[in-house]
Amino acid sequence: MSSVARPVLSVTQNTPAKWAGAFIFLADLLALEASFALGMLARGFLSSIFTATLGPEQYLGIAAGILLMPAVYYQVGLYPGYLLGPVERLRRRTLATLAVFGGLVAWDNLVARGVFSRGVLVATLLFALILPPLAETLARRVLVRRGKWGIPVVLLGSGDAGRTLVRTLRREPELGLQPVAFLDNRPASWNTAVEEIPVLGPLRLADTLEHRAQAAIVLLADLGAENLADLLQDLNFPRIIVIPDRAGIAGLWVSARDVGGQLGLEIKKNLLIPRNHLLKRLMDQVVALPLFLASLPVLTFAALWIKLRSPGPALYRQMREGFDGRRIPVWKLRTMYTDGDRILDSWFEEHPEDRDQWQRFFKLRHDPRVLPGIGSLLRRTSLDELPQFWSVLKGEMSLVGPRPLPDYHLGQFTPEFRNLRTRVLPGLTGLWQVSARSEGDLKVQQSLDTFYIRNWSPWLDLYILARTVTAVLLARGAY
Repeated sequence: MSSVARPVLSVTQNTPAKWAGAFIFLADLLALEASFALGMLARGFLSSIFTATLGPEQYLGIAAGILLMPAVYYQVGLYPGYLLGPVERLRRRTLATLAVFGGLVAWDNLVARGVFSRGVLVATLLFALILPPLAETLARRVLVRRGKWGIPVVLLGSGDAGRTLVRTLRREPELGLQPVAFLDNRPASWNTAVEEIPVLGPLRLADTLEHRAQAAIVLLADLGAENLADLLQDLNFPRIIVIPDRAGIAGLWVSARDVGGQLGLEIKKNLLIPRNHLLKRLMDQVVALPLFLASLPVLTFAALWIKLRSPGPALYRQMREGFDGRRIPVWKLRTMYTDGDRILDSWFEEHPEDRDQWQRFFKLRHDPRVLPGIGSLLRRTSLDELPQFWSVLKGEMSLVGPRPLPDYHLGQFTPEFRNLRTRVLPGLTGLWQVSARSEGDLKVQQSLDTFYIRNWSPWLDLYILARTVTAVLLARGAY
């Protein structure tokens, strides 16, 4: 049996900073103190309504109390937060923040006997739910950009699953996993590279990498499940992640369970839990109603501009497939000429090269049907979707979900995927819109919508809503 030389880790890699967690801790601390300062300003601004006189004792207790929050964040694993996706980070951070402020309220009522300023406390809480997550995101981006974020990982298995995982980790650097080497028992793969990551040799060389990497990822799709228990027993990395050979199952809300001494994976089907539907409906009503009322002046102004620009109705209605396959009307501000189909056919005759883009994305970067000025503005900012707040209030749509697609678009998908889409209400925004927007082809659309439906939770909805605000303000990826 031929011997295998001990590997030398020669791949070029960034050096993660040992102080990455401290950097995010500092960002949190500054954001929390800014939340407290803004809370005091908000209370002062409303002093004409809340006339109670406040002294230092009303402020100092709150200022000291919120300094406990970074310690709680540390306990729930947010420093540095490697291996945590953005939805899980949002869940842990929000629950920790609510727990600390709940403790402050209990302390004030049971011990301090009403010393704290309730107005400052509530205002600080509202800002603390917004500013620290933003500060954390910015701090992490700085670390990623400077190559100071993440831990080196070794991947066991260099087949298709390993290749796909490397691409995913590069596309999502916030997970904090930096692939530095592959190990694989197939001799044909040795001394090659997969996605520029070297395959150093067989699995038995894992011990030579234990001092160079902080985690190992076992890819069962590439290795198989033979002698898995022995393999895991022999690995001495601080973290070992096993990725099962089960493509398509939910990934966000899976919990390990001890079932009579056997490892079991509990996969929560959130869509089958009635209280989750009620919670989602409540979120829709609470958020959509004020947004609909606030949008009325914008709708009125846009409608007048459309009427001045092009004869015809200001609103456009199209029947599309909704929950349980029922047909629902989807309303938009009109952004195109009324004879758009004729214009599009003429365009393809003159520009046949654009037909391929249309068949892949069902969008054109330079669509001749779009009204100059107002049409482009509405589409770029997604403000043409504002009338759909009314559909959300009626219960025909949700704030977040797979977008209701035109029949010609929907017909390109498989019957299985179309049936999966009908299990949830269509959404005003969705994971596809905040991740890829107009750049996502049919394959990307199906992948992201499937992930959303199989992994749905209120936390995923909150994450998508937050990303939607950013996408709309930056007008990113839409045309």
